Amino acid sequence: MSSSATGEPWLVVIDPQVIFASPDSAWGSPSFPEVVPRIRALAEAFGDRVLVTRWMPTADRTTSWGEYFAAWPFADQPPEDPLFDLVADAVGLSPHASIDLPTFGKWGQDLEAVVGHGAHVVLAGVSTDCCVLSTALAAADAGAHVTVAADACAGSTPENHAAALHVMGLYPPQITMGDTAGILSTIGR
Repeated sequence: MSSSATGEPWLVVIDPQVIFASPDSAWGSPSFPEVVPRIRALAEAFGDRVLVTRWMPTADRTTSWGEYFAAWPFADQPPEDPLFDLVADAVGLSPHASIDLPTFGKWGQDLEAVVGHGAHVVLAGVSTDCCVLSTALAAADAGAHVTVAADACAGSTPENHAAALHVMGLYPPQITMGDTAGILSTIGR
């Protein structure tokens, strides 16, 4: 049942993958280990209203993505490469299949088909300054109500995390900022 039918929000955990979590990855977020317990607490509270996304390296190389992968050759791997696996702590967060897209923003038909048009979504995950930001703006443009669980998001750096939160904070009332404790206090199961 979609949130538009139930009125209940959905948690969208954005890209909790090895490529963004591993300290050995050029894209590894230094704060990812800190946010994992918060993401897990949110997922437990949201129950079956949790979706997990994955960024996949399947974009058309004849577009600007070709230049992107030329700049980041370590990420130009087949989709089945372990870099793109979910981290162990993210496996099983959702009863739904992951939404795998070759785009920064994860909002689109696949996600909206599950949560419903005009839904309320809570965003958590990585990276605040790329995929979370891109998802939040696209979702707001599509008419979704977005809450960013700021302390359950990991940026590429602390400074970039803060900058992304600042930018998303410029979009009320469509995008609002929250924290894990506050969001948990409003979730009824």
